[in-house]
Amino acid sequence: MVLEDDPEYQLIVDCNALSVDIENEIVIIHNFIREKYRLKFPELESLVHHPIDYARVVKRIANEMDLTLVDLEGLLPSAIIMVVSVTASTTSGKPLPEDVLQKTIDACDRALTLDSSKKKVLDFVESRMGYIAPNLSAIVGSAVAAKLMGTAGGLSSLAKMPACNVQLLGAKKKNLAGFSTATSQFRVGYIEQTEIFQSTPPSLRMRACRLLASKSTLAARVDSTRGDPSGSVGRKLREEVSKKIEKWQEPPPAKQPKPLPVPDSEPKKKRGGRRLRKMKER
Repeated sequence: MVLEDDPEYQLIVDCNALSVDIENEIVIIHNFIREKYRLKFPELESLVHHPIDYARVVKRIANEMDLTLVDLEGLLPSAIIMVVSVTASTTSGKPLPEDVLQKTIDACDRALTLDSSKKKVLDFVESRMGYIAPNLSAIVGSAVAAKLMGTAGGLSSLAKMPACNVQLLGAKKKNLAGFSTATSQFRVGYIEQTEIFQSTPPSLRMRACRLLASKSTLAARVDSTRGDPSGSVGRKLREEVSKKIEKWQEPPPAKQPKPLPVPDSEPKKKRGGRRLRKMKER
């Protein structure tokens, strides 16, 4: 059976389309929340980029002007919490009117509900990945495979994508909050959630990521043509990746001691010729 005609595959594609629609809806709501909350805390949007994190923080702060009374623990990393608190103490914002605040909080609730619905849809897709994309799931795991497929917009779209783009699927914009960029990690998408990537030493992770992306693209192409429903190609590719990463970690071969050259075995550097003969005559 052609994969595109399979009703279950159709359902998975529809689920992926639905999760993309939900994502777009969340972005629209995020823009609405930002517009309203800008009057109260204009700097917050530049400190918290992710729409869901932003909605949670706005809901938690509400109209409170003194952020020392608001516990943001668990919503954001501690470094960002510190920056948000310091910025809030010098902000030019004013408390929102009650009706505007209510609308903003409702929008936050709606964004969070949409996010949990999107998680449910992705969980369902994840549970069916072993059937739809056995080879891709064998390399990166069904959870990451579902996310890659959802973000790309279906298995055939993922198969047509170059590996360098697959590597960046799901990469978030990094917020450094004024800290140095030297220590910030390179941009990696969902591939960093794979077991292979996590078990690789940090110095080799960028190479491992590139390798995983290229092999995942190959596996997606096999799956999109229904080339191997058993998933053995995926397992083989996974073994290849593991072996390569192990090879990178081996110490370089020891240098062989070189014997010294035979003394005076080199030919003389002087060339013959008219000048040399004249010199000898003199």
